[in-house]
Amino acid sequence: MTLSPTARWTTGWLSAAAWALSFPLFSSLAPHRLWGWCAAAGYLGAAAATALGRRRAALVAALLGAVAVPLLWLVVTGQGQSEVTVIERSGRLLLDSGRLYVDRPAHVEEYTPYLPGMALLGIPRAVLGGDGGGDGWAVRLLGDARIWCAAALFGCLWAARRLLGGGPGGGFGGGPGGGPGDGPGRLLPVLVASPVVALPLAVSGVDLPLAGLCCLALAAAASGRPVLTGAALAGACALKWTALPAVAVAVALLAVLRGGRPAVRCALVAAGGTALLVLPAALLQPAELWRQVFAFPTGRAQVPTPASSPLPGRLLVELGPWGWYLAVGLLLSGGLAVALSLLARPPRTVVAAADRLALGLTLAFLLAPAGRFGYLALPVLLSVWARSVAVPGVSRVVTGSFRLRPSDGGRPRARNERPGGHFA
Repeated sequence: MTLSPTARWTTGWLSAAAWALSFPLFSSLAPHRLWGWCAAAGYLGAAAATALGRRRAALVAALLGAVAVPLLWLVVTGQGQSEVTVIERSGRLLLDSGRLYVDRPAHVEEYTPYLPGMALLGIPRAVLGGDGGGDGWAVRLLGDARIWCAAALFGCLWAARRLLGGGPGGGFGGGPGGGPGDGPGRLLPVLVASPVVALPLAVSGVDLPLAGLCCLALAAAASGRPVLTGAALAGACALKWTALPAVAVAVALLAVLRGGRPAVRCALVAAGGTALLVLPAALLQPAELWRQVFAFPTGRAQVPTPASSPLPGRLLVELGPWGWYLAVGLLLSGGLAVALSLLARPPRTVVAAADRLALGLTLAFLLAPAGRFGYLALPVLLSVWARSVAVPGVSRVVTGSFRLRPSDGGRPRARNERPGGHFA
């Protein structure tokens, strides 16, 4: 039996509510529990509104309950995951001394497992002079790193949509007989309201700028802009080293759509931009950058990482010293397999590129010696975002220098090719 669109969306909102309710019941983190109560109420309201045929009201309820209310409350009251404090401390250290990392950290809170670009998102707090203690609500709201992480994400998504020729299809309306997300252009607000984005947005925000820059890089590659692609990749690689797979995917997309020279130009811009952003910190604090950015997240520092979800790589590490090397070996093998797939069958569309990047990141997060279930939100976000910007109709499927046209029977045709297969 096939469910109607209304039934499907009602079931989806109810499933999201059940997921949100698991946080107050099982999480030991106060921000997560607060988000769970607020989000569950929002998702239940969305389910009720959908069942009554109020599609717009359903999405508004979900956005209010899962994003707006918990985010504003946690920001104004100064609550959040430790990542928020870490980013803001990095920004303060950068302005005060030009350094980013605490020397010889003794506790997990003193580690900064991010590359120098992340410190830029902590500068507003340092400029406003707030220390998170007795700050007024305005200072907390304007200086909180989560607000700037969210701004970076939404700014990148807006720019990516403009690059791909998307119109204002990201509204709250639904298609005939459907729910609030019917049609690719309406998936984006649903994605923001979903736990995949809403939870990290409210409690930490740390992975959102990385996700936004990866989306922007893929969109720029598909639209044939190698310099912008390289700049977006440089920004992503200056935040976290887990952005490196995005370089390979974006370069492969550019190469298959535009040729080797634009792909090389993109790679050079990405390498040069990353070096410009990372090298100063690497030269100033080489030991700390290695210890905190690479050794700590992989479980090789003196202080154990709190990222300890029971994923395959983590379970292998618990088997003994050889388990760590086995996990790293499997991780490298997975990366090599994805790289070979880019050579054998490079992606030709934004959706294909996003899916390939999502696959590579999923393998990396699953096989890494240390990780969290929450990391898997990034691959999901990439795949859903790509479908949210895919425009229906073969005449507007974005494939960079190729567009599918009905007159050619669905065969890819170059921009300068005339009907019948001849080039101008």
